[in-house]
Amino acid sequence: MANVTQGLERVAVAESRICSIDGEQGELIYQGYDIQDLATNTTFEEVAYLLWRGDLPTQAQLSQLNEQFVSERDVDDAVYALVKALPKSTVTMDALRTLVSLLASYDDEMADNSPDANMRKSVRLTAKIPTLLAAAHRAQKGLEPIRPEPTGSIASNFLYMLSGTEPDDFVAKTLDTALILHAEHGMNASTFSGRVTVATLADLYAGVTSAIGTLKGPLHGGANALVLEMLGEIGDPSKAADYVARVLDGSHTVGTLAPKRIPGLGHRVYKALDPRATVLRGMSRTLGDRAGDLHWIDLSEAVVEACEAAGLSQKAVYPNVDFFSASTYQTMGIDTSLFTPVFAMARITGWTAHIMEQHAQNRLIRPHAVYVGERGRVTKPISER
Repeated sequence: MANVTQGLERVAVAESRICSIDGEQGELIYQGYDIQDLATNTTFEEVAYLLWRGDLPTQAQLSQLNEQFVSERDVDDAVYALVKALPKSTVTMDALRTLVSLLASYDDEMADNSPDANMRKSVRLTAKIPTLLAAAHRAQKGLEPIRPEPTGSIASNFLYMLSGTEPDDFVAKTLDTALILHAEHGMNASTFSGRVTVATLADLYAGVTSAIGTLKGPLHGGANALVLEMLGEIGDPSKAADYVARVLDGSHTVGTLAPKRIPGLGHRVYKALDPRATVLRGMSRTLGDRAGDLHWIDLSEAVVEACEAAGLSQKAVYPNVDFFSASTYQTMGIDTSLFTPVFAMARITGWTAHIMEQHAQNRLIRPHAVYVGERGRVTKPISER
């Protein structure tokens, strides 16, 4: 009988030049560059170029890419009409999945899987997804969409489209850095689902739609919203230790998580501290200092201290990227319903990089399952069953 690896843990399914993760050392690399280097010294647009093309752009290349992003930001009036027509109860991730499928219908290159066409589609989706998210979020609140501006970064323009107010430069840069940290992470569940989809030679939009549906799950992209739910239940840092104890002994559960699980702690790959969490923790504290609101970062750090006191760090259970992104986004004023969609807004660059890589070296992904059911059964007439 073949061996079964539940969850495909530690199973290599492809060779890739896009991303390297060393879970034992807590190292994350995009195309050869350490994530903390990129978070400190580049922009999200530069990282998009890096993931797609393998090198950081020159100034001329970056200027050209930014011009392409700006020219592709807006969407057809019919797309805005569908946004308004969606039920106000529509979850933003569901709206995004639907709207990305609709965008495919307006793209003359939808079925063209050539490298050049896929690159152009990657630029279009990266430019348009912030517009879709902001429009869908405003529609849920009964507000008209705000059209994108022809200037500014992806991060700053997204914040503008949410409120109609130009964002503070530091806040926009903080979001830009958060997008870098979320842009790529190897063969995670959503990236894998996207690669499986396009390995059938389905188009890039189909792969991205699969990835969005996968990211929605609370064990993947939905964890940061659960972190905020937990912080809201705790309410005060002095109550963190008791709350953590109740979760760990199984007398209280957080949202949809399994018993004895703290959202935003632990990772399938990292057995050391997630390097993205380190950056986000510092950003969240700085953002809170500037805003005069340390409530969320103080709560977050109280939970971490309680978990460390409970011995979780000795079991290699540390905060992951979702944990401190919750306090960061909350302090920025980003609505909880947008936490996972913002993840998608960043990860579109990694998804599309992997989709292009899959198309370039394609082989149908077709694993098998070990059958453990019965054999030799014989059909009886329906009257005898």
